[in-house]
Amino acid sequence: MARPATAARRYAEAVFEIASRDGAHDAWARDLETVAEVAAEERVRDVLGNPAIPMPDRERVLRELVGDRISPGTLNLVRLVVERGRVDLLPLVSGEYRRLMNRHRGVVEAVVTSAAALTSDETAALRQRIESMAGTSIDLRTAVDPSLIGGLTVKVGGRLLDASVRGRLERLRDQLVAGTRPR
Repeated sequence: MARPATAARRYAEAVFEIASRDGAHDAWARDLETVAEVAAEERVRDVLGNPAIPMPDRERVLRELVGDRISPGTLNLVRLVVERGRVDLLPLVSGEYRRLMNRHRGVVEAVVTSAAALTSDETAALRQRIESMAGTSIDLRTAVDPSLIGGLTVKVGGRLLDASVRGRLERLRDQLVAGTRPR
């Protein structure tokens, strides 16, 4: 069986081809986000992923959960994934699709992790600053990690900028252990 990330990427690539053919990138993105939110709930995964429950019953539950919020094409994709017992892939497929869409549009992904939740003004200022540094539009996501103690980390593409208190303390410790003078 394929690794989850590989399988999710394959599904996302197939969906991206269909969306490109139909000119429906944004509609598929919305549908996949909806499906990912629904599939992220443990009780939903337990029901949809349970092979002891007949497939028609699982399909009925699926239709009740998403109703008219997703297109028939997306419903077919979800039905296929559920039939194959891979309901756990749905959030990964959504993430991979988003990555493909961003790459297609020339948008760089950025993740800002802070010790405390950021205000909307702080997020807007960070977005503007990161876009000016990257020289392109960004898809900004935020996360909270109290273990940073203070400050934040910014991951843009493959680069990580660590301006956290924890990172500074770790660098200081490494310098002291190595016997070098701190900067």
